[in-house]
Amino acid sequence: MNIPRTSYPRVIIIGGGFAGVALAKKLSKQEVQVVLLDKHNYHTFQPLLYQVSTGGLEPDSIAYPIRKVLQDFPNFYFRLANVEYIDTTCNTVKTNIGNLKFDYLVLASGSATNYFGNSEIEKHSMAMKTIPQSLNLRSLILENFEDALLTSDLNERNALMNFVIVGGGPTGVELAGALAEIKKGILPKDYPDLDTRLAQIHIIQSGDRILKGMSNKASAKAEDFLEKLGVNIWKNVRVTKYNGKTVTTNTDLTFETQTLVWAAGVKGATINGLDSADFVTRGNRIQVNQYNQVKGFEHIFAIGDIACMKTEDFPNGLPMMAQPAIQQGEQLGNNLLQLIDEKPMKPFVYKDKGSMATIGRNKAVVDLKKYKFQGVFAWYVWMFVHLFFLIGFRNRMVVFVNWVYNYIRFDREARLIIRPFKSIHRVEEE
Repeated sequence: MNIPRTSYPRVIIIGGGFAGVALAKKLSKQEVQVVLLDKHNYHTFQPLLYQVSTGGLEPDSIAYPIRKVLQDFPNFYFRLANVEYIDTTCNTVKTNIGNLKFDYLVLASGSATNYFGNSEIEKHSMAMKTIPQSLNLRSLILENFEDALLTSDLNERNALMNFVIVGGGPTGVELAGALAEIKKGILPKDYPDLDTRLAQIHIIQSGDRILKGMSNKASAKAEDFLEKLGVNIWKNVRVTKYNGKTVTTNTDLTFETQTLVWAAGVKGATINGLDSADFVTRGNRIQVNQYNQVKGFEHIFAIGDIACMKTEDFPNGLPMMAQPAIQQGEQLGNNLLQLIDEKPMKPFVYKDKGSMATIGRNKAVVDLKKYKFQGVFAWYVWMFVHLFFLIGFRNRMVVFVNWVYNYIRFDREARLIIRPFKSIHRVEEE
């Protein structure tokens, strides 16, 4: 990898998400050598991926080069690599570009879509965890309407214009709201010769309410917002099969659709060498103690979505969201310096800053520790928070200008089929 060996202890960070970047920043000007490995050369602001999928933003608005984040920091190295194996005996990370020894290792590899072992759904559904996946979904949505213009088969046309979202969490709710607004304000203008009123948007939720991680009031208000936008919500329904055309559930309900978006859950993105039952617990996450140390090791840590830190308030582990990841990254930065200096580390304490979700124009729900509110003010709070946590002044300005333009014009101009998904998919199947 051409990483020079120095007298400083080497800290390898796997993953350039919220947790990995927060940790790297914390260690940036300290007497340690930091090596960050990621399979992408950019950080993705995942909370806004749904806006890329629905044409509200271009992907470069929510991505930022990792090298630019830390380019002015001494003793920092970034390598574009796929980590294949962690040798805990020899303290070595093995990748597709070579091997590298570490003094301290931090797993911040994040999460992946959880299909719960259903390979058929995994093959035919659409995920929305990365920028390439979001671009694929954007292309598929637009291609479906183009194909709907060409077919004279009413059933096929309806299937092309029906969208089924599995999972009523923030991702599913925000995507459904964006699609409903497109149906209402954009499709009639783009496709005047197509009866876009026939387009249907469905959310299938296995539980008895959407946004189950938020308050009952937020769930009820979000459901009310969605229903007023024309979204169909099916609760206590579980998807069992999807063959690319028909969605089968555990009830008598079936759905004919050529677009099923799987937003029903995530799991930890573990790495060979630390993926056995000795380390992994529920949700495919790695067990860590109050200092984020992996069970059985003093010099190997895990932070963010991949880490399962159980507390009294969160017996199944901290929520897989940006705030726990950022806070763990910052705290571990301090603790690593303490550990290197042979001083006691400070246990991590999660400061819950609340949760929020937007359902569309002037519609959002916000749960803070002491306050819960919904509607227009919640929508402004949601926008401010997301702008604040975007990396880079340019990205903040571009996203803000896009939001203002879209609000005034009721438009989403990134409705571009840059990389046709269907043709790519056919090539891959062949």
